[in-house]
Amino acid sequence: MNAPATTRDAEPAARSGRRQLPAVLALLAAASVCALTLGTPYVPLHRLPAALLDGDGTLAGIVVGELRLPRLALALLAGACLGAAGLVLQEALRNPLAVPEMLGVSSGAALGVAAPLVLAVAVPAAVQPLLAIGGAALGGTLTLLAAGLGRSPSAVLLTGAAVAAALQAALLVLMVMADQLDLQLVYRYLLGSLSARTWDDVTGLWPWLLVALPALVLCAPVLSVLRLGDADAEALGVRARRARFAALAVAVVLIAPVTAVCGPVAWVGFLAPHLARWALPASDAVRWLPWSAAWGAVVVAVADVPARLALAPVETPAGAWTALFGVPAGVALLRSGTGRPGRPRRRPRAGASGVDRDDSAEFPAAGRDPAAGGAVPAVRDAGTTTRRTPEPSAGAPPGDRGRPRAAPGAPSPLPRREPRAEESR
Repeated sequence: MNAPATTRDAEPAARSGRRQLPAVLALLAAASVCALTLGTPYVPLHRLPAALLDGDGTLAGIVVGELRLPRLALALLAGACLGAAGLVLQEALRNPLAVPEMLGVSSGAALGVAAPLVLAVAVPAAVQPLLAIGGAALGGTLTLLAAGLGRSPSAVLLTGAAVAAALQAALLVLMVMADQLDLQLVYRYLLGSLSARTWDDVTGLWPWLLVALPALVLCAPVLSVLRLGDADAEALGVRARRARFAALAVAVVLIAPVTAVCGPVAWVGFLAPHLARWALPASDAVRWLPWSAAWGAVVVAVADVPARLALAPVETPAGAWTALFGVPAGVALLRSGTGRPGRPRRRPRAGASGVDRDDSAEFPAAGRDPAAGGAVPAVRDAGTTTRRTPEPSAGAPPGDRGRPRAAPGAPSPLPRREPRAEESR
């Protein structure tokens, strides 16, 4: 007896997950060690535990505990949020290019935070995530409404690019109005920087994560249904428009607080979901979601190391490095064809000879009577195709068995049999 399809699909997914877990942990460990030890001052690896435990006792303890460790924690949290949000958007819109940068979400969040800074409006730090959420929700909602609620993936991308361009034009106007000091701050913020971040910035993300995590758990099964298309999702009882708006709201709650703290770290939401699909090709959104968050954390943590050390003592924005290496890697994974969002593939059934065959392709007229004018099924054996002689109908005379039938109204290819004397009487 064959195993159920869910069991057959779960076993390779579990094996792939066990294979990529050591790679993720190794990359996270390497990025963490480099982030905590390298720089000025250099902290040797054997002194790192003492520096973490000493706290304010030594210079190394202050640098590691108050500067490098919160920066590393922020990189991991920001990458996980952006990776999960990218997968939610791609699965909800059934488009592998549906990333926050192409939908107006990141640009809207950045506009909501940068506008009060340039206009010299005093805004408390606790209110900045709310401004970012408002801007991100505005950009994403305009994109979905203008694109017909996401029914056409190509229309969503084109409309999102137009909305993002309009929001970026508004940001450019604000940069022209800013003075020299504000211009440098806005420029570094718009590229996505983790410089000079403290524990206060990290703790400001936790309330939003506590809201977004249960929503992600509830949203993941619905994403698997939306991959089937709107018609099939409606047939299964899922209202596609409401589900798509709910997925957009979850993505906004994940992206906006991160953008408020460290700016739009570009293209993490594009690369992380493709890495998760590459590692788990035969899976669904429920299994991709945690791995997409893990790969997003790896991408940002790894990108922050050269951002801090490549041009030392000058720090470069981490968003520049994620865009520099993330876009080519994501395009390469996309061209490989692994795990593109869309309809799940049907598993062909195994034939009697043990070779997987698709009955619908080899027997296009299954269930039709060949004697009634139906198509004659083809039998494939070892790469050759033969035609099987149709069986006669129940009312055919014994002498006509095995003879091919002509089409209605066409002359018979065989000579007509003369009736016997007893039959004529």
